Amino acid sequence: MSQVKLEDIVSLAKRRGFVFQASEIYGGLAGFYDYGPLGVELVNNLKQEWWKAMVREHDNIFGVDSAIIQNPKLWEASGHVGGFTDPLVEDTVTHKRYRADHLAGVDSNDLKELTKLLKDKKSPDGNPLSEPRVFNMMMKTYVGPVEDSESTAYLRPETAGPMFTNYENVRETMRAKLPFGVAQIGKAFRNEISPRDFIFRVRELEQMEMQYFIRPAEQEKTYEEWRDFAWKFLTERLGIDEKNLEWHEHDAKERAHYAAAAHDIYFKFPQGFKELWGTHNRTDYDLGAHQKASGKDLQYFDDQSQERFTPYVIESSVGVGRMLMAVLTDAYHEEEINGETRVVLKLKPDLAPYRVAVSPLLKNKPELAKKAREVYDALKKEFGNVMWDDNGNIGKRYRRQDEIGTPYCVVIDFGTLEDDTVTVRDRDTTKQTRVAIANLPSKLN
Repeated sequence: MSQVKLEDIVSLAKRRGFVFQASEIYGGLAGFYDYGPLGVELVNNLKQEWWKAMVREHDNIFGVDSAIIQNPKLWEASGHVGGFTDPLVEDTVTHKRYRADHLAGVDSNDLKELTKLLKDKKSPDGNPLSEPRVFNMMMKTYVGPVEDSESTAYLRPETAGPMFTNYENVRETMRAKLPFGVAQIGKAFRNEISPRDFIFRVRELEQMEMQYFIRPAEQEKTYEEWRDFAWKFLTERLGIDEKNLEWHEHDAKERAHYAAAAHDIYFKFPQGFKELWGTHNRTDYDLGAHQKASGKDLQYFDDQSQERFTPYVIESSVGVGRMLMAVLTDAYHEEEINGETRVVLKLKPDLAPYRVAVSPLLKNKPELAKKAREVYDALKKEFGNVMWDDNGNIGKRYRRQDEIGTPYCVVIDFGTLEDDTVTVRDRDTTKQTRVAIANLPSKLN
C-alpha cells in the first residue's frame, strides 16, 4: 500500500478512541495528549510485552519505579540543569518559537553554525527570525510552601537518572553481580520548543528504559546484544515489518560527549524515517558523575579479578508514545473490497485492545441475544479483553472491529440455536468459518 499519511493516523486515533487531545474542550494544550479507552488497552499491552521481554524473561534485570520529582542535585550532577538545552529561534513578528536545528535541517546545537545556516531563512509564516539562543527544556516546579531558589525542583526529564542513583540499592538488595540491569517504565517531561507530529514529539512522555551495568571489557559484545534485542522485539514481538525499520549510527558530532557509541532504530513514520529506539554505550560517565557529586562510593568490587572499578552502562531506551505511533502506522491498511475501502489495523492478536467481539446476528431476537450473552460471558472469563457489539448491521460491525484491530468476530445466529456452532470471522482474511462453541478458546487463542 502507499505511504500512510499522518492525518489518517490522527483521524483513526480520535475517531476510534485511541488518542484524544488533552483538555480538548478548552482548546487543548500543545504537546499533551490523553489515551482513550482503546489507546490505554493497546498501550498497556505494549508495556506489558516490553516488561515481559526485558524483565520477566531475564534473571538479572530488576525493575524500579522512581519518583517524578528528585533532589535537584541529581540533575545538576547528570548535566541536565546546565546542559539539557535545545537551540531556539523566534519569529520576530508572530513571536512563535521554533527549534533552530529543525528549521536549518541539521542535527546540531552549534549556535555559530545555526546562525550561519539561518541567516537568510524565514519562519514558516514567512517572517524574519531572531538569532538562535539556548533554551533549557527542564520543567521547573517548587517543593514546599515557599517559592524561592531553595525550593526549586524539576519534573524529571528522563527516567534514567534515578536508575543510576538506585544502582547501589538494587545491587545490595538483589545481591546482584555484574552484569545486571535496572529497568523502568515511567513519565518524563520536556518543555519542547515546538511539539509536533501528533504524539511523536510531546512535552509529557512515557519511557521504557533499561540500564545494563557491565565490566568495561564486555562493552562491545554487550552493546551488540542489546542492539539485537531491540530489533527482534520490534519485528518479532510487535510484528513490525522490517522494511519500515533502519539503523542510524550517531557520528561523533551527534552523540553525547561521554558516549562511546550510539545507534537508533529509525521507523518509517508518516513524516519519514525518525528515531524510535536507542541503544547507547554511556561508559562509566553516569555512575562516575554521581559518585563525584554525592561522595557515595559507587564502584564495584569484582570477585573474579579482585579489582575495584566503576561499571560501564549500556542503555536501551524507547518511548511509549512513539512505539504506539509506530505500531498504529505499521498496522494501518486500506484495502478495496467490492468497490469499497476497508480500513483495517492488522495488529498482532496479543497486542490488540480486544481479542474478539461477540455479536448476535439480530439484537431484536431475544433467543439470539441470550445465547450471545452466554458466549460473551464465557469468553470474557477466558480472555478478559472481549467486546460486546450489537450496534448496526453485521457489515458495519465488521468494519468497526477491523478499524480497531480486533482479530476475530464471533456471530451467534439461528444455526447456533440448533447445533451450538458460531460463525468466526477473521479480521485479516475476512474469511468466515463455523466453530463449535466448546472449541472457541483454542480457536481464538
